[in-house]
Amino acid sequence: MALVEVKVPDIGDISEVAVIELLVKPGDTVKAEQSLITVESDKASMEIPSSTAGVVKELKVKLGDKVSEGSVVLVLEAEGSGESEAPAPAPAPAAQAPSPAPAAQTQAPAPAASEPSAPATSPSGPVEVHVPDIGDFKDVAVIEVLVKPGDTVKVEQSLITVESDKASMEIPSSTAGVVKEVKVKLGDKVNIGDLLLILEGAAASASSAAPAPSAQAPAAAAQTPAPSSVAGEGRGEGQPAKGEASAAPHDPTKPPIGLPYASPSVRKFARELGVPLEEVKGSGIKGRITQEDIQGFTKAVMAGSTRTKAQGAAAPAAGGGTGGGELGLIPWPKVDFAKFGPIERKEMSRIKKISGANLLRNAVMIPAVTNHDDADITDLEAFRVSTNKENEKSGVKVTMLAFLIKACVSALKKFPEFNSSLDGDALIYKNFWHIGFAADTPNGLVVPVIKNADQKGVLQISQEMGELAKKARDGKLGPADMSGATFTISSLGGIGGRYFTPIINAPEVAILGVCRSTTEPVWDGKQFQPRLMLPLSLTWDHRVIDGAAAARFNAYLGQILGDFRRVLL
Repeated sequence: MALVEVKVPDIGDISEVAVIELLVKPGDTVKAEQSLITVESDKASMEIPSSTAGVVKELKVKLGDKVSEGSVVLVLEAEGSGESEAPAPAPAPAAQAPSPAPAAQTQAPAPAASEPSAPATSPSGPVEVHVPDIGDFKDVAVIEVLVKPGDTVKVEQSLITVESDKASMEIPSSTAGVVKEVKVKLGDKVNIGDLLLILEGAAASASSAAPAPSAQAPAAAAQTPAPSSVAGEGRGEGQPAKGEASAAPHDPTKPPIGLPYASPSVRKFARELGVPLEEVKGSGIKGRITQEDIQGFTKAVMAGSTRTKAQGAAAPAAGGGTGGGELGLIPWPKVDFAKFGPIERKEMSRIKKISGANLLRNAVMIPAVTNHDDADITDLEAFRVSTNKENEKSGVKVTMLAFLIKACVSALKKFPEFNSSLDGDALIYKNFWHIGFAADTPNGLVVPVIKNADQKGVLQISQEMGELAKKARDGKLGPADMSGATFTISSLGGIGGRYFTPIINAPEVAILGVCRSTTEPVWDGKQFQPRLMLPLSLTWDHRVIDGAAAARFNAYLGQILGDFRRVLL
C-alpha cells in the first residue's frame, strides 16, 4: 500500500471554483473514475473523479473551498500494484484532455463564426441561437429550459441547462433580444451547433458584441467537461463510466453531503428568496430542483400549507403535539380524552397555527422581563371624549390606542434601544417608527402596522387603525399591512384584566401590553382624588435592555399620558 495524492485534473479555463459537495469521507473505498467532489462556477457544476482506486485516508478540501487545476483533493491509500501506477493515469489524462478541447475549439469557430454573421446582415430581424462549443461532449440532455417565448434575454443570459453523467452547465445566449420560438424541450439531446431558439428584435450592437462573450462563455463551458473527458479517455470508452457512476455513493436526488441537486441559477434564485433548498422536492429530471419548484415552495409556505424545518421545529409543541424533544424535554403527554367523556375536535385556523409557532419561538428564545406600571389618563380621556364630540361629523372615532401610539413614538425616540433589533452581536437602530397593534379577529390574532407614526397626527392614526382593523376582520390584510413594525402595542381594551405579560414580536425587542382603565383613589398630598388609571405592562428583551432603562421608559410613557403636551417637547 502507498499513499497517493488525488488532484484536480484539467478543468479548462476556469480557476478558483467552489466545492459545493463532498461525495466521499475518510474510510470510504473508491474506484477509479468514481466522483469525489462537486465543484461549481457561475455557469457550470461538475464532479471531479478519482484518478485511482483505494481507501480515502484524508480529505484535503471542505465545503466552500476554492480549488483549481492541481489542487489536492484527498489522499488515498492505493490498492495492490496500482500504487506504483497510480500517479501515471492522473497526469496522462490531464495532458491528453487539452488535445480534444482545442480540437473541438478549432472546429467550433466555423458555426460560432457563422452565428454572428446572420444577425449582422439583419440586426433587427430573427436571429438563430445555437449551442456553442461545449467541449468533447455529445448528445447531452436538456434538463432545464430557462426561457420561454416572449421573454427578453440579455447577452450571456442562461437559456438552457444541459447535463452529462459528470457535469451540468448552463448554455448562454450569444445575443440579446426577445424569444420568438424555443427549438428544444426537456429531455432533448443536443450537440455543438444545434439550434436552441430564435430571437427577434436583437440590436446590432448585441450581435456585433456577441462573438466575444459567446466565445468566452462557451470556452469556459467547453473546458468544464474536461474531468469527464479525462475519465472517458482513461477508460477508453464511455459505457463503463455509467456502470462505475452507479456504483459511486453519489445519488443526485439525495446528495450525501453538500447542496441539493440544482443548477447555479436555481441556487441563486433560492438564496434571493431565502428558500432552504434541502427542503424542496425537485420535479425535474432525476429529481433536479427547478425554478418552478422554488416558486411553488415559496407560495406553499406563504399560504401556510407547508412549513420549513425552522417553523416545524416549533409547530409540534405549539399544536400540542410531541414537541420538546429538541430542547431535551420529556415528550408531550398523549391522552385519549374520549375515554373520560364526550369530545369535539376542531382544527385551528391557519392564523393561529402560524402565530402559535412564532409565539413559541419568541417565548423560548427571548429572555423576556415585564415591568408593570400605571398611568394617570384622567385628563387625556377627557380630551379624547371632547375631541370625538367635535369631530362627530367626520366619522373618525379617536381611541385611547391612537394616543398610546403617539406617546410610544415619543418614548422610543428618547430611548432608541427600544426601537432596535439584534443582529448577531450588533444592534440595528431604526430611524423610522412603525407601530404594530394587535387586532383580535374571528380567526385569531393579527398585528397590522401603522407606518411612519411619527409623521401622523392622532386623527390620521385613528382613521388608519379603523381601516386596518376592518381589513383584519374581513381577512383582507396583506403582508405589507403586517410587516415592518419596530414596536408593538397589545391592548385588551375594555375587555378586562389588570396586568399581563405580552410576548415580544421578534425581531422587535419590546412590546407594550395595555388593559382596561379603572377609576381609583389617588392621594394628591392632601386628599384622595378619583383618577382614571391605565395599567401598563412593558415586556422587554434583557439581552438588549436592562431594568433601569425599562423603568425609565415606563415612567416617561406615564408622564406623557398624564400630560400629552409633552409629546411636543
